Amino acid sequence: MFSSFFQAANNSPFRTPFARAHCAADGESTVAVPAVGNDPTPVVGREIAAAASASSSNDSCEFGSNKYFALCGIGGILSCGTTHTFVVPLDLVKCRLQVDAAKYKNLVHGFKVTVAEEGARGLVKGWFPTLIGYSAQGLCKFGLYEVFKVKYAEIIGDENAYLYRTYLYLAASASAEVFADIALAPFEAAKVKIQTMPGYANTFREAVPKMVKEEGVGAFYKGLVPLWMRQIPYTMMKFACFERTVELLYKYVVPKPRGDCSKGEQLIVTFAAGYIAGVFCAVVSHPADVVVSKLNQVKGATAGSVVKSLGFMGMWNGLGPRIIMIGTLTALQWFIYDGVKVALGIPRPPPPEMPASLKAKQAK
Repeated sequence: MFSSFFQAANNSPFRTPFARAHCAADGESTVAVPAVGNDPTPVVGREIAAAASASSSNDSCEFGSNKYFALCGIGGILSCGTTHTFVVPLDLVKCRLQVDAAKYKNLVHGFKVTVAEEGARGLVKGWFPTLIGYSAQGLCKFGLYEVFKVKYAEIIGDENAYLYRTYLYLAASASAEVFADIALAPFEAAKVKIQTMPGYANTFREAVPKMVKEEGVGAFYKGLVPLWMRQIPYTMMKFACFERTVELLYKYVVPKPRGDCSKGEQLIVTFAAGYIAGVFCAVVSHPADVVVSKLNQVKGATAGSVVKSLGFMGMWNGLGPRIIMIGTLTALQWFIYDGVKVALGIPRPPPPEMPASLKAKQAK
């Protein structure tokens, strides 16, 4: 009984987030990570929990199951929707710096001018489309990232998934963000109109009919391509940099293995890795962010015309506030996402380890 248990443990998916479990019993049976769309039946006598973590009765679902992906999507809603809404005042001033640098000279001056002209309530303009839009984006971003990461790993195999894991993170996050931005685009377009065009509209309900009347339904998606240009590099950096930073922190900074850390200590590492990733995200995606803001402000503008009018230096307007905003935002998002996983009992894989088969090959 115990020998079969240890055999299963040694070859379990717990060694890496990408592996399949192989029970080394007579007949060589295989238990695969469940694919999307399947409803796996548990194996009697065995408890296979999250990939890369020990079996736990606290886990509410199997790693890679439909329930796992759905719960990750809920975590994405909570992490993205709440954090973006929390920084609406900073986002509003950042957008105004990008589209009217002459009036809003710097971050502090931008806050002063906004409060002087519109009162404190003016700082929260656009909160509703921000909440709904980024909640929808978070659902797709985090939920589909987990889906694509598992599916792509299955396609390339355990060993390649480990050796080329950075490329795996990049591909999975880019794929997820394509769908996430389709969900976000209409709300982002309305938000920018509300925040950067004085007198245009004070609420989402006022902005939508005006946009449809003036530019048609296409007004909600004219910024989609620039949004992809901003968000796909941002998200690729956000996930790949975070995953590798967590790995490096546990390897070189944290004085004990992840398994020996409390959940609170693990969340601190998550926050630190998230902030580091956020700084890189802000720099990589900033020029496209400026183009999106200007594009949604100016009626009839195209991405090409906006880039030409701004020039190279103009596309870096508002970088300082955005680094502060995105660094804090990304750190909080990962902290909340990981916290939701803890609260809901979602499997939380530790950094991946080299598969035993690859170790054997390298030992030869």
